Amino acid sequence: MKRLLLDLNIVLDVVLDRAEAASAGRLWAALEGGKGRGFVPAHGVTTIFYLVSRAQGPGFARRATDGILRTFTVAAVDEKVLRRALSLGWADFEDAVCASAAEMCGCDAIVTRDAKGFVDSPVRIIDPSTALAWLTGG
Repeated sequence: MKRLLLDLNIVLDVVLDRAEAASAGRLWAALEGGKGRGFVPAHGVTTIFYLVSRAQGPGFARRATDGILRTFTVAAVDEKVLRRALSLGWADFEDAVCASAAEMCGCDAIVTRDAKGFVDSPVRIIDPSTALAWLTGG
């Protein structure tokens, strides 16, 4: 079973029903349906809650966070992950933490719309459409 870590932009696409949400939503549904195992980085859950709360209010943010936690496994972000992220030397530390968390929990890929943020990632980088095709054989 494929293990995919979803970058925050993918989760936010679905939760906030952004223009890019169609392929991300289909991917979310495939993971929810057992086609693969989805992960979100622990540090990202608080960021998602904050951004969703600002956009849609705290009640909506709580419901969305509950849905995320019911659907995805939380990838740990501990000292080992943070030190690995620092060792990558990337300008965007948040992306480095995502990559390190994905690596440490054995993910096959990171799903993002920002591939350029993950240059030299230790884990394969794919977009939502590619991830969906990968999971469904399409």
